[in-house]
Amino acid sequence: MLHPVSTESPVRLDLDSLRRLFGAPSRDTYVPAAYSGDAGPPGGDVRPAAVLMPLVDRSQGLTVLFTRRTAHLRSHAGQISFPGGRSEPQDASPAETALRETREEIGLEPSRVEVLGFLPSQYTTRSGFIVTPVVGVVRPPFELHPERSEVDEVFEVPLAFLMDPANHRQGSIVVEGETRQFHAIPFGDYYIWGVTAGILIHFYWFLNSTDARRLRGTA
Repeated sequence: MLHPVSTESPVRLDLDSLRRLFGAPSRDTYVPAAYSGDAGPPGGDVRPAAVLMPLVDRSQGLTVLFTRRTAHLRSHAGQISFPGGRSEPQDASPAETALRETREEIGLEPSRVEVLGFLPSQYTTRSGFIVTPVVGVVRPPFELHPERSEVDEVFEVPLAFLMDPANHRQGSIVVEGETRQFHAIPFGDYYIWGVTAGILIHFYWFLNSTDARRLRGTA
């Protein structure tokens, strides 16, 4: 069963405020205590990875672009995720990893993405990766060419919906006899949960930090 997470107010930021926030030194960043993520692989060995959180600058407001993974993949099959993947030796940074993987998965050229920065926390997955979230802005028009062996669907969700805590849910699942907490953000027929939802809710708290509210003049 899913339960509401918070009664906080929605966060609304324009693109210029986001640029200022990511360009300023962070002094007050909150990581939601309820989000534990996955416990990691049984052996404890993890590999670096990065995902791109693409904010699409639509005329009606910012949206967030997601992919739905194909059902036959070995890990996280059918789940909703951000484009991204494991780091390769030629990648000089998490941003390079995220942009390269995004191009490979959905055909979005790195030149179409303005990288704003990174979220302060990384996420460890049971599939054996420690994931760095990279936040970037995508300006239309752009063309996508999804890799159909990996990506079943590409879709967008309004950022305002995702940043409204009234839409945030928390649940639990039993994995190998252990109860784990997880976050979820249902949106119509789409069920965003796990690490992807955790990153979004962390992004909400990042935007709700003292620094962000000071930039908005609401601190």
